[in-house]
Amino acid sequence: MSGLPPGLPREHRAVYLLGPERIELRRVPVPVPGPGELLVRIEAATTCGTDLKVLRRGGHPRMLMAPSPFGHEMAGTVAATGPVAEPGQAGRWSVGDRVVVANSAPCATCEQCLRGRENLCESLRYLNGAYAEYLLVPRLFAEVSTHAIPDGVAFEIAPLAEPLACVLHGLEVCPIAGAADTVVYGGGPIGLLFVNLLAEAGHHVVLADPNPQRLEVARRMGAAEAVLVSRDGGEAPRLRRRAGRGDGFDLAIEATGSPVAWEDALASVRDGGTVLLFGGCRSGTFIPLDTHRLHYQELTIKGAYHHRPATFRRALDLLASGRLQAAELLSAERPLEDLEGALRSMMRKEALKVVIRP
Repeated sequence: MSGLPPGLPREHRAVYLLGPERIELRRVPVPVPGPGELLVRIEAATTCGTDLKVLRRGGHPRMLMAPSPFGHEMAGTVAATGPVAEPGQAGRWSVGDRVVVANSAPCATCEQCLRGRENLCESLRYLNGAYAEYLLVPRLFAEVSTHAIPDGVAFEIAPLAEPLACVLHGLEVCPIAGAADTVVYGGGPIGLLFVNLLAEAGHHVVLADPNPQRLEVARRMGAAEAVLVSRDGGEAPRLRRRAGRGDGFDLAIEATGSPVAWEDALASVRDGGTVLLFGGCRSGTFIPLDTHRLHYQELTIKGAYHHRPATFRRALDLLASGRLQAAELLSAERPLEDLEGALRSMMRKEALKVVIRP
């Protein structure tokens, strides 16, 4: 006896990360949900820039190390539920429910969680395995990180709640007073979501990216200007003149993970400006910092990492509202067996995000 309900397969296909530049599509047993757990049939997964880093490096210092199931942005349907975790306690989810599962689960009891900084939870757990036909959702994730997909939100749109939640968290750590001149370095999905949110909130947004096709998407998502820049950096003096008063931006956001873009972002703001360093660089990366300017011009430098349960819920509400042009981020759709091709197309800057259908 497998413990699975009648009608469910005993095996499914799942992609595993084996090491740098190595992934493999395997046939593996369909997992049986234990007490409080869920089995979700994946209806759509979306590729992510973090997946590219993970593929190149063979892992991520926080999220996963090879060998491991791969992928973290997904939406699906509850296919089976495990026994109730506590006697007399009704399960929250039912077979057939449409759900999206956040890729991390905080403990809710450590000092960081109690301060509302669940993204820095001292025992934050991560969930991988979106590139598969089925995903086992552990009890903690079923309780705190599984969300109902709002009516009207398609399966391929729902996984965008994960990157959108990260962007919402980034904006929360650097609140803006009044209409602001902003520049976003990087026209990937994260940078474009920043553009979309800032423009929707009434801010003047300039997007800087070396890819002409991404500039067009940025304009459709609300950028007042989209500027072609060099990958080698040194663009801050030219971009500062694009701000409303021509003397720099109130807010500069770095969304590439490139050290030269970090330097440009720091050099792009006016006196009293704020810099959000969002794109993660490789461990051990250093950049020069003009401490005189930081001190005498009262610059604020912020880092932002990941998302929190509250921003994930807000992201789903925003996707349901129709206020964002989220579908602009989805460049193509491919089957599970063509995942590597989808990721290679992202590396070549031919695609922003690709929907993977099992």
